[in-house]
Amino acid sequence: MAKSLQNSLNGVNLTSKEACENHLSRFFTKKSQQFYTDGIMALLEKWQKIIDQNGMLGLIKASLCDVVYNSDSTKTGVVMSPAYPNPYPTRTHCTYDFQGRGKERVQVVFQDLNLYHTSSDSNDCEGVDSLIAYVHIDGKKDKIDSFCGETPPRPIMSNSPRLSLEFQGLTSSRHSRGFKATYSFMENFGITTGRQEEKYPCAFVFNSNETRNGTFASPNYPGLYPRNTECHYFFNGQLNERVHLHFHFFDVEGVLPCEAVSASDYVEFSNYMARDRKYSRHCGQLKEFDVYSDRKFFRVTFKSNDRLDATGFNASYVFLDEEENYTMKIPVSSGSAWHGVTSPPLLLLLPLLFMNRLLAGRMTH
Repeated sequence: MAKSLQNSLNGVNLTSKEACENHLSRFFTKKSQQFYTDGIMALLEKWQKIIDQNGMLGLIKASLCDVVYNSDSTKTGVVMSPAYPNPYPTRTHCTYDFQGRGKERVQVVFQDLNLYHTSSDSNDCEGVDSLIAYVHIDGKKDKIDSFCGETPPRPIMSNSPRLSLEFQGLTSSRHSRGFKATYSFMENFGITTGRQEEKYPCAFVFNSNETRNGTFASPNYPGLYPRNTECHYFFNGQLNERVHLHFHFFDVEGVLPCEAVSASDYVEFSNYMARDRKYSRHCGQLKEFDVYSDRKFFRVTFKSNDRLDATGFNASYVFLDEEENYTMKIPVSSGSAWHGVTSPPLLLLLPLLFMNRLLAGRMTH
């Protein structure tokens, strides 16, 4: 098939997108992946000659691999580099645009990343074969990150119904497969526990009369959480119940005291719907810690801005009877030298000291 396509390309004018598409529509009538791959490689070789002669780098090749994925057509699928798992051609430039609607977010999970990369290449992926992810904030295209080398990145998620990937293959090698990923349009932000509350853009409810314990996490965990996102977690206990939260992992971009002036993302705790000054906001990289409510209702709010990204948090919860005793651990940043449990209040210690002295006096008689 590849040889047949090469022969068919002789004398064909492929200097316009329409000409390319018309020729392809006549030629590619079979669904065989191998036929498709062989044909693409042959066509790209022809394009490379045109580019070398006319200096039209990327103009024609981009017309074939610029793809728009619309949620009206399918909610999930696979996206991959040209010719995957075979080597991608030299000077490849492709754009993959994902367009959802309404409350949908785009999640991309990578199965494979194998791009040409040498030990002397820059670690920041500049000027080398790379895959770049963009989100769209306030009508502007904003870069999330660049990926290169051979380590698949963590899952990424858009902050809106739209996300874009740009693949740049400057160099080709017979050992470089390119990339493969799955995409999904979703409205639950990748949060799979709790009951989603539709009145909010992102809110999940946990009721003790449905389950007394479980887990919850930041959007898209363990991938990077989306920018410009606010998610609420509402915990509703019975009359004499309180909520105990244990954070197993916590990495939220920001610096203390996690306020807007420092452009910090944060997690906030409250016994009310409004802000509760009893609890300080949490951000940064923290060791494991616990938080307890004072009431049967408790709110946890995660808030990210449009600046940077991190992994977020993973936590568990349990509804406790009011009488159950507990201690509360104080979270500290990873750079701190101290981490422990709060000391009991002095008023609670006084009866213990009194009883200790009383017993000591009796033993002396």
